[in-house]
Amino acid sequence: MPPPGVCMSIMRERHKKEGVGSLANPEKHSNQDFQQLTQYCLARGVRYIDEMFPPDHNSIGDGLLSPDNMGRVVWLRPAKMVQYPDFVVDGLSRFDFGQGMVGDCWFLASIGALTFQKHILEQVVPLNQSFKEDYCGIFHFRFWRFGRWVDVVIDDKLPTVDGRLIFVHSKTPNEFWPALLEKAYAKVCGSYADMNSGTPAEAMMDFTGGVHITFKLTDAPPNLWDLLFRAAKSKSLIGCGTPQGETSANTVAPNGLVRGHAYTVTGVKQIMSQGMLVNLIRLFNPWGQGEWKGDWSDKSSMWQTVSPDDRKMCLSVEEDGEFWMTMKHFCEHFVDVDICCLCPDFLDGNSTCHWTPSFHDGRWVAGTTAGGCLNFPNSFWINPQYRVKIGGLSGVCSETQGDNNMLVSLMQKPDKRNRRLVKSLHIGFSIFEVSDHFKGQSGKFPASFFNNNVPVAQSKNYLNAREVMEFFRLKPGEYLIVPSTFKPNETASFILSILSKAETHIHENSNDQDMEDILFSPKTPKPTSTDKFEYNGGDVDDKRTLFQKYSDEFEEVNAEQLQSCLNENLIQGNVKKTQGFSLESCRSMLALMDTSITGKLNVAEFLRLWRKVTVYKDIFFRTDEDRSGMLSLSELRNAIMASGIRVGDDMLNLMALRYGGCSGIISLESFISLVLRMDCMAKIFRQLNDGGVISLQESEWMYISMYT
Repeated sequence: MPPPGVCMSIMRERHKKEGVGSLANPEKHSNQDFQQLTQYCLARGVRYIDEMFPPDHNSIGDGLLSPDNMGRVVWLRPAKMVQYPDFVVDGLSRFDFGQGMVGDCWFLASIGALTFQKHILEQVVPLNQSFKEDYCGIFHFRFWRFGRWVDVVIDDKLPTVDGRLIFVHSKTPNEFWPALLEKAYAKVCGSYADMNSGTPAEAMMDFTGGVHITFKLTDAPPNLWDLLFRAAKSKSLIGCGTPQGETSANTVAPNGLVRGHAYTVTGVKQIMSQGMLVNLIRLFNPWGQGEWKGDWSDKSSMWQTVSPDDRKMCLSVEEDGEFWMTMKHFCEHFVDVDICCLCPDFLDGNSTCHWTPSFHDGRWVAGTTAGGCLNFPNSFWINPQYRVKIGGLSGVCSETQGDNNMLVSLMQKPDKRNRRLVKSLHIGFSIFEVSDHFKGQSGKFPASFFNNNVPVAQSKNYLNAREVMEFFRLKPGEYLIVPSTFKPNETASFILSILSKAETHIHENSNDQDMEDILFSPKTPKPTSTDKFEYNGGDVDDKRTLFQKYSDEFEEVNAEQLQSCLNENLIQGNVKKTQGFSLESCRSMLALMDTSITGKLNVAEFLRLWRKVTVYKDIFFRTDEDRSGMLSLSELRNAIMASGIRVGDDMLNLMALRYGGCSGIISLESFISLVLRMDCMAKIFRQLNDGGVISLQESEWMYISMYT
């Protein structure tokens, strides 16, 4: 059984600091080690079968094939399809493959772009794989998945009908790298069916881990052709798409273009025709056939108006899915163009200017850190906040007025294994300049900051998309970036990526803050500590009398006695919706306060516990603004801070998930339990740490964790 998710999260952060998840040291997808699995199979003389992505109907997925076709599927290794299979035959090319029965033209168009960038392609497709030396039916590929590189292991059993591949297939029958690459990507998506429909940008990002830029052709910049020309020279991957037709089917228009289809931009060239310069774009249809029939198509008479050298260099009259068209026709017949690159230096043509990247994982959790957009001024401030200090441009970077010096990208991370089940939210971000009044403040900025400041830059729209990004020009200074969903109380994870030409320092703006002056409005006054407590309707100064009432003959209180004491004396009529303290909660509180490890509380331990629970009860009701007898998750933030505990957004999110559950409300019992646990666990750490680090033997760790 794998360790709990919170443990895995800590391990991932540690691994990230150690370089795991980088291209040089990718994370092992599904915890499968390619080298170990290969050695295991070779030592035992067996062919590998991937238990995590088995050769069965689950890996194909629902709704992709008809029941009849699904029943005819046979998973075969390449050696069962051809006599002499090869991984690669005569190099890798966009002309190697054709699309199959899954609607992944977006993925195949991206592969077409990938074949132009050999250094990137070899990162994704390790070429030292074959069906000859040390063959045992196992292959692996690498993808960038939401902030980290992963190495994906597969077996080479491929789905066939009547002995033929039903998904992507090579035009050379004995070449199998395209089919195996598609299978590996289907594994990270969840199934082949999960690859049905998408955009080239998604796959291109997963091939490079780079910067993604989209241009809508209805609102294209006037220098788009220059940008494409420079992007093509700067080793970028470029894809594009046609508008959807009347149905979702990929029908072919009279002009030869496929509706609702992804294409690869494979060439950008300026050519002389009849004494005039013509800007041409070369495009590739991942079907491997079906081409544009208009001007500058393969059989167009326009090619007779250029020099023989240009005609020889550019024209290939073959039904291979590749064709030329003018920039004007490109903008008329396509809806967008996606550029993915390692560095956006093509934007201003300055290849000597270095862009510095910074990546930050974050999460919106309903009630605690999901405040919605600026349309919701009372909750916007609870969104994650990132503090950015921007210096001047480096010496090699241009200072031309109007140049952008910062790119901000916000990408949603899926919380489902299957790609088709992922629900995208409308996301965006706002950037505020930090005023002098707040420059010295540490921690999260309050609602008052956003009420008195307007964004200096922001994403144009909140989009229901995997990623939104914008370029900006920001002068040197200090800024606050706030990513958000459009509506409040929507839970999702994200990656905030910031690339800057200037020297930039970025950190999350959530920890080490004094929130008292911010949190307590007249509705929620600051709590006051008192030794008095309510007991049967009256004030009693001597708490020992209460202890003696419930203690045994040895002057100790066990969990059952503590439960009776709390429910009969702490729970009052103003607690409307609580069932009281459960026996399990009382056992937990007793264990946290039991210094003698007897399973009981003596009078001193009981008095310490009582002082704490009465203070926490006071805080609970002072922060319960609607007097419901329960805390909402937004009220929980106030109550935690009022308890004197300083926590970041990540810890607050965990509290909401652990104690709020699906209801999103916290009972008095749950609140006292969680605050008491936080307080006691912090004290345990302070007692046992050495230089800020705890070192425990397994027996010591189990000893602490099993009783607290």
